[in-house]
Amino acid sequence: MMNANFKIFVVEDDEWYRELLGYNLELNPDYEVTKYADASTCLAALHQKPDVVTLDYRLPDMTGEEVLKRIKDYDPEIEVIIISEQDKIETAVELLKLGAYDYLVKAKDIRDRLLNVVNNIRKNASLKTRITTLQKEVGQKYNFEKSIIGQSPAIKKVFALLEKAIRTNITVMITGETGTGKELAAKAIHFSSKRKDMPLVPVNVAAIPKDLVESELFGHEKGAFTGANFRRVGKFEEAHQGTLFLDEIGEMELSMQVKLLRALQEKEIVRIGSNKVVKTDCRIIVATNRNLQEEVKVGNFREDLYYRLFGLTIELPPLRERGNDIILLAKHFLTSFCAENELPDLSLSTSAQKKLLAYSYPGNIRELKSVVELASVMANGEVITEDEISFGTRDALPEIMTEELTLKDYTQRIIDYYLQKYENNIKLVAEKLDIGQSTIYRMLKERKD
Repeated sequence: MMNANFKIFVVEDDEWYRELLGYNLELNPDYEVTKYADASTCLAALHQKPDVVTLDYRLPDMTGEEVLKRIKDYDPEIEVIIISEQDKIETAVELLKLGAYDYLVKAKDIRDRLLNVVNNIRKNASLKTRITTLQKEVGQKYNFEKSIIGQSPAIKKVFALLEKAIRTNITVMITGETGTGKELAAKAIHFSSKRKDMPLVPVNVAAIPKDLVESELFGHEKGAFTGANFRRVGKFEEAHQGTLFLDEIGEMELSMQVKLLRALQEKEIVRIGSNKVVKTDCRIIVATNRNLQEEVKVGNFREDLYYRLFGLTIELPPLRERGNDIILLAKHFLTSFCAENELPDLSLSTSAQKKLLAYSYPGNIRELKSVVELASVMANGEVITEDEISFGTRDALPEIMTEELTLKDYTQRIIDYYLQKYENNIKLVAEKLDIGQSTIYRMLKERKD
């Protein structure tokens, strides 16, 4: 899949010829063309990161050779096509040695030759981007038992479901509280599946303005609406033969849900402003921190779309239910942060570990990571102490009723809150809650088990 919004700078002092080149390039709706009459204005605009610069060899303010050198010094990835009235072989060879992609002589067939060269550059850029992405992904371990850290019974249930998910192209719905690692689970599925060599395209539905969701997913044609200055390829097309990950799917408006349902059922989309049907082949993984069944009941989510997305459901457990995984994750984040920031190796004291285990983590893994990184910065020695573990000033108790939980879960949260408040003084917490100390010890033991 080629990249949309392919930027081309045309630098030519002859107005008629500049318009001719620009017009022919703009016939391709995927090309965004900007024209310049001299070298200085082009060089001043390089921060816009053009993909290609077509450069007249003779300009009023600089020579083509000088401009070529300055462009390559600024960004070697910008491809430069020299266009000249001269057909001297020596000049062409010298410019190619300096980094020019091609040397074209002004002639009747310049239009076709220029389009062919630009199209080849674009194909190569798309391939280069794909290779870079694959190299980056290969460098990470997506074996889920290595990338998703944990040994608790709760996370082992997740491993079992992930194993089933990678065997087929079944739609997967990942549920769980914010910060439990839903995108990491989606990556684990994709990069362990048969589609691993094709793109994984993530879309955070909640982060896109509501009036732009359709364009983001399905794309649009040039001129489809105000501001549509070029054709945009949507996420469905980007994910062709790969995986489309729709995060926060519960935030999608009902009007857009209808269009998404059709795209999923028909396996085809239509760009905004076009009548052309585009076939798509992408696996769908969705994620949400909402209870979609409840959303269906209250009318916020379409029932037919819910059942279309239902597939294999994987519920990620909150961190507070993962027991000693908290310590395994904390040590992992600690090691990674120290390595990335060239800090000396740090460890967690026993009291610091106990404090980490006693907290309820409303922000889940994301919050634990922030807590550990802050402790790494605040540490005064090689061992992080209990006092250097800070959960901020957030008062978790007033929010305790924001979710529907079992009585056991509520009890655990209340005990966690008081243990944190009274610095793990179990005797004092038991007195405050008017319960036996054995109840607290049993709860802590169950968590570790």
